Amino acid sequence: MQDQFTGQPTIIRGWRLPAVADQTAVLDDHRQRLWAFDQLVKAAAECGIREDKDRAFALLEGDPPLRRGPIQPRLAALGAAIRAFRATLPIVPFSKFGFHLDAEDPFETNGPKLRRVGGGVEALAFIDDDNSAYKFFYFREGGDVGATFEFHAENDQIIATAVPGNYRMLLAKLRIIHELGMPTELIGITPEGILVAKQTFGRSLEAGTDVSQIDPHRLISFPARFLRADRDHPRLSFIDNEPWLVADTHDRNVVRDETGRLRIIDLVAAPLPPALLQGFPLLHDWIERVRRNPAASLLTQPNDDEL
Repeated sequence: MQDQFTGQPTIIRGWRLPAVADQTAVLDDHRQRLWAFDQLVKAAAECGIREDKDRAFALLEGDPPLRRGPIQPRLAALGAAIRAFRATLPIVPFSKFGFHLDAEDPFETNGPKLRRVGGGVEALAFIDDDNSAYKFFYFREGGDVGATFEFHAENDQIIATAVPGNYRMLLAKLRIIHELGMPTELIGITPEGILVAKQTFGRSLEAGTDVSQIDPHRLISFPARFLRADRDHPRLSFIDNEPWLVADTHDRNVVRDETGRLRIIDLVAAPLPPALLQGFPLLHDWIERVRRNPAASLLTQPNDDEL
């Protein structure tokens, strides 16, 4: 099946959940994209190219001009890295989706094939005639996009503050949503830097629906005594076996799929810094135990021989 806007292969169509094998293949695509982006940034650094914001890297296209001298092999490697990343996230003209950048607000009116259904501070959501959801993640002035967490310790607690993110963290977040929540593809990025995701559609929840127990084996309640976060439902999750804080999974960011199962469609996430966790030995020990057993309690049970 091809996406109607990009012509790229797609597994998502309306309410229908893709086959498990297809979802696994898309998860592999997310991982490959993140790896390719990291390799691109590394190759650019080896050529002396560094940026305060990573939007410039997300939009790199084509081979850099080759120059004679010691740097030439590194420039060739950068060109290969750019091509490898572009294969995972093609640049797609904004007009392909039926919108026009010359309008005062390109998203103000529905396009010929997309109808607005929602949106927030990070993205606007539309659906097509098949009820497939398209999300347009727009960048802020200065190049920030999406959201993530910053951490610091204060009064024996970890303080997690939501802050504007970057493209690398947005790619990671959409991978997590696909893995833990609703099937999600990345179908392209516009030349301006608008990242476009496609997602299986879900039924909105009634306001106030209890989502606190969603997937307790993958989203583990974080001990409140150790954490103060400025987003709802902070939970611990292991992504590639590394501990992440996942939050903001309130009733507007959770839907019901075609089977009635609750699924996350948006969140805020960040990896927990290992150096910070070292300052909280009891929390660090608990994280290592719930890595093996999600039901492990914060305090270990005493050994009868020690009583």
